[in-house]
Order: sequence, then C-alpha cells, then structure tokens
Amino acid sequence: MSEATPAGLPWGAGNRLVTRGTDTTWAELETLDLPEAAGVLVEDNLQAARAVWTHATTSRETLVTSRTRVTPELADDLRGEGLALVSGSEVQPATLERAAEPGRIWLLTSGSTGRPKRVAHTLDSLTTVGGDQPARTWLCPYAHGAYAWWQVVTLGLTVPGQDVVFIEPDELDSWPRTALDAGVTAASGTPTFWRQALYRDPEAVAALPLEQVTLGGEPVDQAILDRLTELFPKARVSWIYASSEAGASIAVHDGTAGFPEAWLDRDVPGRPRLSIVEGELVIASPKRGEGIDEHLRTGDRVEVVDGRVLITGRLASDEINVGGSKASASQVRDVLQAHPAVAWASVKGRKAPIVGNIVTAEVVPSGPLTEEELGAWARDRLPDYSVPRRVRFLDSIPIKETLKSDV
Repeated sequence: MSEATPAGLPWGAGNRLVTRGTDTTWAELETLDLPEAAGVLVEDNLQAARAVWTHATTSRETLVTSRTRVTPELADDLRGEGLALVSGSEVQPATLERAAEPGRIWLLTSGSTGRPKRVAHTLDSLTTVGGDQPARTWLCPYAHGAYAWWQVVTLGLTVPGQDVVFIEPDELDSWPRTALDAGVTAASGTPTFWRQALYRDPEAVAALPLEQVTLGGEPVDQAILDRLTELFPKARVSWIYASSEAGASIAVHDGTAGFPEAWLDRDVPGRPRLSIVEGELVIASPKRGEGIDEHLRTGDRVEVVDGRVLITGRLASDEINVGGSKASASQVRDVLQAHPAVAWASVKGRKAPIVGNIVTAEVVPSGPLTEEELGAWARDRLPDYSVPRRVRFLDSIPIKETLKSDV
C-alpha cells in the first residue's frame, strides 16, 4: 500500500515500524493534534514517528527532538522563535506570534560548538534515497530527530518495502538480539556504535543476516571498515558523510576509507561539489539546509593520501603542538585503533612543561594488552613526538546519545 505526499513523493504507508514491543505501520499511527508550528518533545520513537506522520499528512511546521535535549534555556529560545512546545498532553505556547511555515521541518544541530542551533529543512530535502530499492528492514539507533535519524525515517516513510526497527538509548547494550528477532537486514550507526557492539557481543552481531552496513557521523577509519567487511562478506559496507547543515553529501561503497581524489572539484548535476580549502572540506550541496552558505566550510580537516581524500577530524581539535611539532590526534587514534587488541581509542593533548603539550590516549582493549606493547606499536608507525606518553585503559567504550564518543 502506498500513496503520495503533498510534495509528490511516494511513501511506504504500509511499511512496518517496530519500537519497544510495538509493531505497527505508518498508516496505523495516530495523528497528533499539534499547533500549526510545534516543537514535539518525545520520550521514545513511537511518539517521534507519530509526529513525523502528522507532519507528512498535514504539513505542519515541525521540530522533533528528545525531551532530554531541551534545557530550559533552549526551550525559551524555541518558544521565542515561534514554536509551541508539545510534550505529551502539555503545551507551552510560543512567546513570539508569527505565521507558521507549512512544510518546514527544523533540526537541532549537535551543539558541539555551543548551544544547539536550528537548521531548516523540508521532507524533500531530508529524503535522499528514492526509486526502486531492495526490500530491507532497517535498524535505526539514532537519537530522536537527529539528521541521521531522519535519513532512516524518510527512507521508511517514502520508499515501499523499507521497514524500520527503532532502538531506544537504553537498549543500545542489547540491540543485536532485538535486531535478530525483528529480522533486521540493514543497519546504520557511527563507528563508535559499531565498535561498542563488537566489543560487547561480537557473536550476536555476527549472527545478523545483514545485507547493508552503513557508517557515518564520525571519521571512518580503515580498521573498522575492514572488521565489518570481514564480518559481513555478503553485505555492502558503506560510509556516509552527512550533517544537518550540508545534508547527505558523500556516499562511498568500496570498503575503503575516504573518497576518491577524482571526486574533488567536479560538477555533476544534482550532486554536491566537494573541494578542499586550506585543509578544510568545503561542500556545495543541493540537499543543504535552507539559509546555509552555498559553499559550506564544514570545519572538518581533510588530507589526500594515495589518491584518497581522508576526513580525519575537526580542524579545531585535531592538531596537538608538541614542542613546535604538530601531532595529528586523528592519525594517532587511527594507528592505535588498527592494533588487533584495541577496540576503541581517543587521543588528546595534555599540557606539559618544556614541550607545551604531550600526546595522551584513552584505550579500550579487546584482548590482553600492555602500555609497553601499545607504545612499541605506535613507535613503529608514528614520529616520536606523536607517540602517546600516557595511556589510560578503560573498561567500556564511552558513547553519547548521538552514538558518538563521549570524550
């Protein structure tokens, strides 16, 4: 069963939605009674899906986000920008009177550089996959209302045959069992999400009949791509570069970190234009948020190695000055994570006398490992100033609601 949205996009009204014991379809969802411009603060994915379905069938101006993300200060900001806040049966009216913008969808940025900002989209700009697709059941572990969450949700909403199994934040430790029971055949997550799952229960992950494995949201290194390719030899392993501001901009399916250098500075109708300016990735994307600069400086550091463009990390935090030499935190991290007994690593600079900073690391081992062994591994692959001088071993991989590392 399928019909068309007001924008003319096909949707899979009969596609399944599975979330915390509820198995339903889009068409069976209750439509919410919302103000014409509403920020819907949700506790779970069922509430979030109802908000999405209400938007798709009424075109109300909508923001969907987790209730826990909205601080009193952010609530005041949103109400002052003309959004009524709806939390269950409670409605806090907007403090700014303005006309609603039908069809508008608002996303909140991750807030990594301060208080989250709103980015304007539509169902059309958020929908990046269309046409005939093989029938799949998708795992969606992302935070309610995040850009990556919308990517999976719009796929389930607009393409027949694409079912969605939602994972709540408190289910992240047990998701492989849930996915197996629900018949998941495609899963999307950050590298930290995949590393945590493989660290906690590799046998349960390996048991999944996955046909599509997708990574995004963080720099994707070769070690995790190789691990997933080895674990799922029949699956297509992809990594995606996307953000609320730029939209979905890069998709690579060849199992290799980075994207081909030949993709730089090429003009292809309907596709983003990728370029490098002073070591920073710049994207001109037709799927960018409304009001975003046409040529968006992403803040992501890139380098070209052997014909591949590698996205290594944020410009503002990647460089560690060690006695005048510049160590790359992302390069050190990738070297450590390539060690067969390392499940996850994080690298930072720490102030020190004489040299100004030293390189330090936090590591979650997946097997027997000593600091001396890891130091020898690093010294064989890195210049001396980049070798971590202090290593702290952790018992678990820190992860935030965004599925990104907590450090």
